[in-house]
Amino acid sequence: MVAVMIQAMPFHGHVAPLAEVARAFISAGHDVRAYTGSAHADAFQRVGAEVVRWRAAPDFDEHDVAATFPRLVGRKGPAQMLRNVEDLFVRTADGQVQDLLAEYAERPWDVIVADELSLGAGLASELTGTHWATVAITPLALQSRDLPPIGIGLRPGRGPLGRTRDAALRRIVPRLTAALQRAYDEQRRGLGLPPGVRAFAEAGFSTELVCATGVPELDWPRSDLPDSVAWVGALAPAGASGLALPPWWDELVADPRPIALVTQGTQNTDPDDLVAPAFAALGRQDVQVVATTGRADAAGFPFAAPPNARVAPVVPFGDLLPRTDVVVTNGGWGGVLAALAHGLPVVVAGGDLDKPEVAARVRAAGAGISLGTGQPTPRQVLGAWRRVRDDPGYRDAARRIAARLAEHDGPAEVVEHVARLAETPQPSERR
Repeated sequence: MVAVMIQAMPFHGHVAPLAEVARAFISAGHDVRAYTGSAHADAFQRVGAEVVRWRAAPDFDEHDVAATFPRLVGRKGPAQMLRNVEDLFVRTADGQVQDLLAEYAERPWDVIVADELSLGAGLASELTGTHWATVAITPLALQSRDLPPIGIGLRPGRGPLGRTRDAALRRIVPRLTAALQRAYDEQRRGLGLPPGVRAFAEAGFSTELVCATGVPELDWPRSDLPDSVAWVGALAPAGASGLALPPWWDELVADPRPIALVTQGTQNTDPDDLVAPAFAALGRQDVQVVATTGRADAAGFPFAAPPNARVAPVVPFGDLLPRTDVVVTNGGWGGVLAALAHGLPVVVAGGDLDKPEVAARVRAAGAGISLGTGQPTPRQVLGAWRRVRDDPGYRDAARRIAARLAEHDGPAEVVEHVARLAETPQPSERR
């Protein structure tokens, strides 16, 4: 039996996949604790994990982060995105480490398993000399000498000029994000660790094991992928359900028109960004529209839905996706993988964080269209929806990816990889 500490940043998109990993560890007979924010404790408790809540780390509500982090009030754009990363992910790391070390002193673990934005996990591993495994819940963001900086949504350049562009960007982007490197090094100094050991862009990735969600077809070709990376497919099973069906479900099923799912995701859920233009684009088309608010406390939107649309806070994808024709999404990685696992083409409005990268990879794989913005016009949405609906090439590519994803049992594979890691000497024993 392996003693496992699972850490998930307190966002639904981080917690949901790692709760599935926790379930798999428990089913395999391992001792599992989970460290996350109070709002998401029940997700781990439901699968039988013992929960450790954020205490020294500033607990927060993902739907009102400005209440805890005042700099994050109602702004968008690249500068705000950097503030978001610094305040939410970097400057909470020392508090995360305090919580984790207190728990380790009470009951040590053999390995800590965390998403790539839980920076406290790697620091705690370094301080305790214990194994650390990363579960990448966004597109694999390990940097490469063959690629432009990952995260900006650029397809790798071709030919000498393209490679020169990528090399220049690899020099420029770290300068633009230097504040994040400084903040991360400050966290390290405060914990008594030497600064400058790793570039911030890779600080959340274990050098021992990275379980990458997705499949190679959704990554860029690269010659320097570390041996520590293992592809595990999707972490939520393709038929995942368990949620109550919305009251309009029977009407939806009885209607013969095709279904377009529109989802703004569970973070940055401003419906004016995507849902409003999607309603304007699809409201008069011969299609049923299902839109999710992404929040349990929001049953609808602050604007009227067209007659052919149905709205719910969340919808059980395991029931809906087999009946769906096209997915229009903000680019959340978990939702995109769920759509592709059902062979569905996607229209991606990727605005910030990892979303432009998701959009670029979907486009490169031929499984959908990137709108190139997180705030598309109705005309853009309508044109993209028509293209993926009418061109069978998109659906064919999505089905090829579905076949590759079906080869994996993501949570079970994470357990297998981590259990093998736990059998090796701890880092402290190798020093």
